[in-house]
Amino acid sequence: MSTDEPTAAVRRTDDGWELRFRRRFAHDRWQVWRAITESEHLAHWLPCDIVGERRAGAAIELPFWRTETGEEDGAPLHGEIRVWDPPSVFEWTWDGDVLRWELAEADGGTLMTFTTLTVPDPEGAAGTATGFHVCLEYLEALLDTGATDHMAEPDSAPLRKLYGEAIATAG
Repeated sequence: MSTDEPTAAVRRTDDGWELRFRRRFAHDRWQVWRAITESEHLAHWLPCDIVGERRAGAAIELPFWRTETGEEDGAPLHGEIRVWDPPSVFEWTWDGDVLRWELAEADGGTLMTFTTLTVPDPEGAAGTATGFHVCLEYLEALLDTGATDHMAEPDSAPLRKLYGEAIATAG
């Protein structure tokens, strides 16, 4: 994978923060689409499943995956699929945040633009940016190798500092 921008572009909005990640994958759009929409793939890189019908306007439940000990990792959140246009655009809400995934063919692979509109709190936005940055690293591993290693949690402190500074500068 080559990244267009290794970190998210950060922009202040009237309601909070917009975080935009762009990634190029050496995989076709349908393969990337399945990885961002199907439970069997989400389990490898996203902290929650997406349960519900895949169509615009559908209510969804977002249960967190069970921990290694078999316990649930928090109560499920709720959302709605706002845009369902396979294999190009998938937009949904996650407890107030808006997540938009846009896929375009590019150089024999896929250009993915992921944008999330998130909380007004700078600390929370830095945490969201850090979390999605790590998730996208797991997504890359899933696409490139077919698996991820959740046992090796990355040290997210440097990313948290980087995004905290980016948000402070953009604010």
